[in-house]
Amino acid sequence: MVEIISDLSSGAFDRAVEHLCELDTDWARHIQTVGACRHQAKPAREPYEALVRAIAYQQLHAKAGDAILGRLLSLYPDALFPSPAQLLETAEDSQRACGFSAAKLATIRGIAQAAIDGLVPTRAEATLLSDDQLIERLISLRGIGRWTVEMFLIYTLERTDILPIDDFGIREGYRRLKGLDKSPTPREMREIGKAWAPYRTVAAWYLWRCT
Repeated sequence: MVEIISDLSSGAFDRAVEHLCELDTDWARHIQTVGACRHQAKPAREPYEALVRAIAYQQLHAKAGDAILGRLLSLYPDALFPSPAQLLETAEDSQRACGFSAAKLATIRGIAQAAIDGLVPTRAEATLLSDDQLIERLISLRGIGRWTVEMFLIYTLERTDILPIDDFGIREGYRRLKGLDKSPTPREMREIGKAWAPYRTVAAWYLWRCT
């Protein structure tokens, strides 16, 4: 059975910080400068909603994402968030008018259909699946890449040991942490990050604060 690590409590943060500080003086100095880990997840959201929100904000500044998502939600005044069926029953022209590109809207509607079909799991189902199982399952959807699923694992499922190696901020953060001439490649980052297990989510949080 695959062990699923999902503990982002304050105690877990303390253990992670202790582990990282013991690696070398660069980590210890950086963590002392940044202070306590203040990572905040949003575990109440269902995977379907979390993925739709992630796509809505993809490649946009926060304010632009807020505006587009706000216009979408205004189409459903009787719901906190539209169900997959509600989203698919809405005319695409109305959704496009919210500001979505054709590609983003296709992805969002694809997520809704996949939720109905059972490919996008419920939160209860997702808690029983490993990180790799969820990544493999969700990247099969149009417009969903590994990074999007990793953000879902970190912020919705509160997984403790996720390192988004394709994230520029992670690799650039490590370059600055170590004073390197160039950022490591994703493959190099995967190998480097093995030393941070099982607290790679917390390591990622601190690396994002190196940039």
